[in-house]
Amino acid sequence: METVTRRGFLIGSAALTVAISPARGGDRAPSGFHSLFDGKTLDGWKPHPRSLQQPSLGKWTVEDGMIIGAQETPGVGSYLVTEDTFADFELEIEARPDWPADTGVLVRTNAQGNLGFQVLIDHRPHGGIGGYYGNGIGNWHAWAYSFTAEKDKDGRVVRLIPGPPQEPTRGNYTVPLDFAVPVETFLRVWKPGDWNRFRIRCVGAVPHLTTWINGENIAELDTAKMKAPGWDPQAALEKLGHSGHIALEVHSNGPKDPLGKDRWAAGAVCRWRNIYIKVL
Repeated sequence: METVTRRGFLIGSAALTVAISPARGGDRAPSGFHSLFDGKTLDGWKPHPRSLQQPSLGKWTVEDGMIIGAQETPGVGSYLVTEDTFADFELEIEARPDWPADTGVLVRTNAQGNLGFQVLIDHRPHGGIGGYYGNGIGNWHAWAYSFTAEKDKDGRVVRLIPGPPQEPTRGNYTVPLDFAVPVETFLRVWKPGDWNRFRIRCVGAVPHLTTWINGENIAELDTAKMKAPGWDPQAALEKLGHSGHIALEVHSNGPKDPLGKDRWAAGAVCRWRNIYIKVL
């Protein structure tokens, strides 16, 4: 597959050129884990459109040991989905999204990537990272905080700061987490403009989900016991099963999206590397 070149990316309304560090040459799978990404190809992964109405496969490429996800058609997102399925596991993955870029990691998802449990990486205004979303399975959100960006006079992001506790697009579907850190802890742990390492634990037929970021336990949710509008754990189990795929997301932001370019900037990408899994 053709690789992309290094590029500048939009932060706020200004384009900045940044040096993107490749995967660490000596990085090896942690004990008990095996790799889902060989650092050179997309073998073992398949792109899928977000919807049949907008059947773009997106732009998924490999460069310098990174998977790079972008919109191929402006405003239209996609998923990159593993060919293999997994039941109970721990996943380690590093992410480096541009600002703004609304992305995430889906677990126990179907082969198309559009139904499942999403670990949010909403790296954008009013965003949240580390919480969860029922993607096509009730459309509930479980998150504890939001953040936004402080910008300089030229529109460049200086740092992330606490945002309002909720955003209008989430409606009444927000449910409490079983464990959550305050936004101040997240902002201390998160490394803006750099690589951040996620560890995601998914255990149980209707999964108990746990997220760590850079070694810090960020969020935890037992979806089997969760109460939310439109959420039926048994129906979700029957639809998804105890085993599913893992997917990476590039979000859409069409003309009817209330967030528009605040969800995904023109030319933005998300980068992924060092993807390992341990089956439990």
